[in-house]
Amino acid sequence: MRANLQETNASPVVKSAITPRYADLFLSMLDPDRMRADAAFDAVLFDRHLAVPALIEQYNNSSENEVLRYLCVQLLGFSDSQKAINALIVALDDTSAMVRREACFALEDLKAVDAIDAIEKRTQDMDSSVRQVAE
Repeated sequence: MRANLQETNASPVVKSAITPRYADLFLSMLDPDRMRADAAFDAVLFDRHLAVPALIEQYNNSSENEVLRYLCVQLLGFSDSQKAINALIVALDDTSAMVRREACFALEDLKAVDAIDAIEKRTQDMDSSVRQVAE
């Protein structure tokens, strides 16, 4: 009977796309040692479309870390995956101009014609560097 109560009150387990390997790589991408940071970036880059779910989840979990959001957006642009497009459209509204600018580049890299309207809205961005890329 006790086991049934625990099962009833247990919250559902949500499987994370961020495997321990990706968690280590994302942390290493922020390492002050540029060689280690670049090696971690390259390891995620090598995975391309396989890394997309983890990159999207990490972007969503990194509200306090502009650099990590930027790196996730950049890697999504290199992913060659159409699954990255919706996340990149969301990134066009990021609080960081650096991330918004990179989202414009990433959508261009993916040839995301569905994002043209969203990119055009960035031509009215408050940051001139974002406007310039969006044009």
